[in-house]
Amino acid sequence: MTKSIRLDRFLANNVPDFSRALAQRAIRKGWVDVNGQPCRDPKQHVGPDDEVHLDDAPVAAVGQRYLMLNKPLGYVCTRRDRHHPSVYDLVPEAWREHLHIAGRLDVDTTGLVLLTTDGDWSHRITSPNHEKAKRYRVTLAEPLSEADAETLRNGVNLNNENAPTRPAELTQIDPTHCELAIREGKYHQVKRMFAAVGNKVVELHRHAIGPLHLNEELAEGTFRALSDEELALTVSQ
Repeated sequence: MTKSIRLDRFLANNVPDFSRALAQRAIRKGWVDVNGQPCRDPKQHVGPDDEVHLDDAPVAAVGQRYLMLNKPLGYVCTRRDRHHPSVYDLVPEAWREHLHIAGRLDVDTTGLVLLTTDGDWSHRITSPNHEKAKRYRVTLAEPLSEADAETLRNGVNLNNENAPTRPAELTQIDPTHCELAIREGKYHQVKRMFAAVGNKVVELHRHAIGPLHLNEELAEGTFRALSDEELALTVSQ
């Protein structure tokens, strides 16, 4: 930590599996001390020289990390799974407890996953309100008709949803392959969208989120840090 930030954000960034809401609750209940004094104000700023304790345990700043990972088939985006390996196994062990995923993928979906310690940045990337397009390459079981493609572009009704999906961008490559961009993140949305027009997704690969594109040279199962230029794009777009 090189500058002061809000106390609730500091806790969310540096306590494993701690959200801003949990941090604010802990602060208001008096579980957090700053420089030996109880603090009940989530908006209070702390800097590099301040000592923060949660339940008498020191909380150290781990620094912000922003990672791009190429998720292989068969990996889950949860920390633990009884049947599948986790993408967290692909990053250094010392980093794992501080990182969380900005935009999960299903076990049978490959491609771009973002991991970060920055809760605010994660929200900016994943919240539908910020309309960051998530771009996928889709392989289908059956040819997609132009009428069904147009239905998907305009918005389609999903099972157990009250409102149709937002308009999507869809480009057909051939009858069973297309590229799809959506700006929301409903549960299994891409698969459910094609199911709604009577088709089935057999392969799904995410290659971009907003301005961030998966590097073709980034091998499956490997990661790299985002550049300063890429981080700047996520703020400006």
